[in-house]
Amino acid sequence: MKKLTDIEIIESVIKGNVNDFTLLIDRYKHKAFSLLVNILKNKMDAEEALQDSFIKAYNSLNTFRGDSQFSTWFYKIVFNTGMTIVSAQKRKIELGMNSVDEMFDLKDEDNEVYSVSENKKMYLLKIVDKLPIKNSLVVILFYIDNLSLKEISEVMDLSLVNTKVLLHRSRNLLKDLLIQHNYQEEIL
Repeated sequence: MKKLTDIEIIESVIKGNVNDFTLLIDRYKHKAFSLLVNILKNKMDAEEALQDSFIKAYNSLNTFRGDSQFSTWFYKIVFNTGMTIVSAQKRKIELGMNSVDEMFDLKDEDNEVYSVSENKKMYLLKIVDKLPIKNSLVVILFYIDNLSLKEISEVMDLSLVNTKVLLHRSRNLLKDLLIQHNYQEEIL
């Protein structure tokens, strides 16, 4: 059986085969959910935001022009939905590049992260989760979801240059956190 492309599925949905949209849902739900959990830090909120994102995508499907991949277009919807919820919950996102001590609330729970983690990947993901939202997202989109810098810039609505700068700063912040936790020998 031939695997349908995103464009073929979209064309089918637009022609009236609305049940074909479930193919797109199945294809993108896991990565989108992961992205939303990283934005919202709450699985229940992420589930609700994921449903909202798919509804928005479905309702706007006829506006998808195909200039970029469907995944990039959809992740932008997911990102914007998550950020809207964050704003609605009046969370403040720190964008200033202050010292690591000022940016992070590093308490004794950080030592627990290291002791509870079973492997390097789990530990690293927990440390990435301590980064400010945009820094955490750029790292996850680039290294976990394997999006290109161009795709990330479209999703996060940043210029390509700003995306590169954000990724560079995020790597440095991550490195500082790892050094602060004396874990650099094994990860770096």
